[in-house]
Amino acid sequence: MDWKETMEDQAIDLTCPGVNHRFPPMLATDSDATRKKPADGVRTELKQFWDRLSSPLRPFLDEVSDDLSGQVGVFEPEVAEFARYALENQGKQLRPLLVGLSALSTGGIRREHVQVAVIIEMIHLATLVHDDIMDHADIRRSRPTLASRWGNEIAVMLGDCLFAHALKLAADFPTVEVCRFVSESTRTVCSGEIIQNFRKSQIKDARERYFKVIGMKTAELFGLACDQGAFHNQSDPAVRAALRQFGMSFGTAYQIFDDLLDLFGDEKSAGKSLGTDLETGKLTLPIIHIIESSPPEQTDDILSELHESSRNGLVAFHRLATRHKTVAHCCSAVDDELNKARMSLKQLNGEAGNLGELIAFISQLTETHFPR
Repeated sequence: MDWKETMEDQAIDLTCPGVNHRFPPMLATDSDATRKKPADGVRTELKQFWDRLSSPLRPFLDEVSDDLSGQVGVFEPEVAEFARYALENQGKQLRPLLVGLSALSTGGIRREHVQVAVIIEMIHLATLVHDDIMDHADIRRSRPTLASRWGNEIAVMLGDCLFAHALKLAADFPTVEVCRFVSESTRTVCSGEIIQNFRKSQIKDARERYFKVIGMKTAELFGLACDQGAFHNQSDPAVRAALRQFGMSFGTAYQIFDDLLDLFGDEKSAGKSLGTDLETGKLTLPIIHIIESSPPEQTDDILSELHESSRNGLVAFHRLATRHKTVAHCCSAVDDELNKARMSLKQLNGEAGNLGELIAFISQLTETHFPR
């Protein structure tokens, strides 16, 4: 199949990369009509935006999904049920989407892009299995987590199996470079998790450590996805570097949004357990901002109050967040990272394709959930 021809036939026409002129702002701060917009209407418009963004890549994403589900067959029969449960819960396929969009911007989609997207998504799903154990999360993507359904022991070993199998798939490429890239990224992701949990309640240098950790845990796989989209088209090192930086900045913005959602979102809409960051003592950006905005002598009292919020609801936390305008601060941090992502795309000399649409999507998603 000629992927490049198929995708270009369905391509989204953008007047300006990164700006979606057909998706006007839905939640302007001072608009009464917008403020009264039903939640279902907002969700519908966001879904339409996402469908419009991902539809040119649907054949590619479907092939990635099918190949990923097909990996269940390599596991022993006793393990296959657990593997299927993990691998068939693929969400929005953001990382495969980044592989595909980066490939289209550098020459077209090849079979190698499908293979590497499967590997990256499998690593991501393995990290989710382990994250849910450490976060004591019961729900992920609107269904019980693997740990809550079968226990931590099964979840730990299944996550390990997924990591190992992803590396095996990477080793099947004719060049050892793919296995090296994937192995390095996997180590980085796991190291980020260790750093986060080893010092998760340490106040000193919390902001600097927060950005370091999300760069390692989340942004790394976004950067790898963009890099591999270009690598398999034999792109120049400068192009690969620009795309990797786009993925890193975009991934950081996405994680800040997700951390906001954990503390200010709605579980039904989010489809996963929320409030786990407070419960497990993670110092995410909203929590860090509240601490930094308060007198140092009140830090212990604030931490105690936040701990109580994790047990008795988030009323106290939300009161503090309102006082210090924490949501606006974190949304500005999202904007900063998205601006870095835009700057990275400018280095591609107009060859960014539809990657700019992803910036518009996260920007709109943030504004929809957290209007300023």
